[in-house]
Amino acid sequence: MRHKPAWREAFALKTSERSQLLLRSVHAGTQEEIRCRAAMMASVDEGVGMLLDALTRQGMLEHTCIVFLGDNGYFFGEHALGPERRFAYEEGIRSPFLIRYPPLIVPGTVVPEITLALDIAPTCIELAGGTPDPHIQGRSLVPLLSGLAQDWRTSFLIEYYSESAMPWLIGMTYKAVRTTRYKLIHWVHHNDCDELYDLEQDPYELQNYIGYPAYQEVRDGLYHELARLVAASVGL
Repeated sequence: MRHKPAWREAFALKTSERSQLLLRSVHAGTQEEIRCRAAMMASVDEGVGMLLDALTRQGMLEHTCIVFLGDNGYFFGEHALGPERRFAYEEGIRSPFLIRYPPLIVPGTVVPEITLALDIAPTCIELAGGTPDPHIQGRSLVPLLSGLAQDWRTSFLIEYYSESAMPWLIGMTYKAVRTTRYKLIHWVHHNDCDELYDLEQDPYELQNYIGYPAYQEVRDGLYHELARLVAASVGL
């Protein structure tokens, strides 16, 4: 964890009896935790199947846009994390994002561009024949799925405001920017603890390049992009 100094205090607090009591209650770090999550996903799979069956019976399946995704990813020991799940590493911010809409999408289509959950609302508005309000966050995926998108996003903002969801997560507020290759994590309440990852060279985010001279230009550019995205997120 020497490459992730913001976690030193959190990991020390994680050894307290209060923290351990919570971790034991969710079977953190055990096979039982994985079994319980697999059972939960099996119930989700069953529920989705019921919805598809109902749409089929009503003759609406081929005319319905179905979006399937999770609100966040989850850690099963990566970065020594588990139920924390709210943090900016790839396992936490990436989740399945599947869309089925036969009138527009060819089965098996893979979109390499950066897409976000924020894009769902403007996409549904356009598919329904409306025009997304220019102030709405996110972008309609219809042009992207049609192969007509121009000037698509090359970065996005990730934020977490620490609400002490776990007793060891104190002052863990961060703002981060992710591009197609790099990620910068700025810890708001921790000095000299920021993290910079080169996802092409280090996809598992084990090597923090924040202090490397060779990454100075990348680092400075990411801080500038992070400031732009934060301002844009509040309409500035």
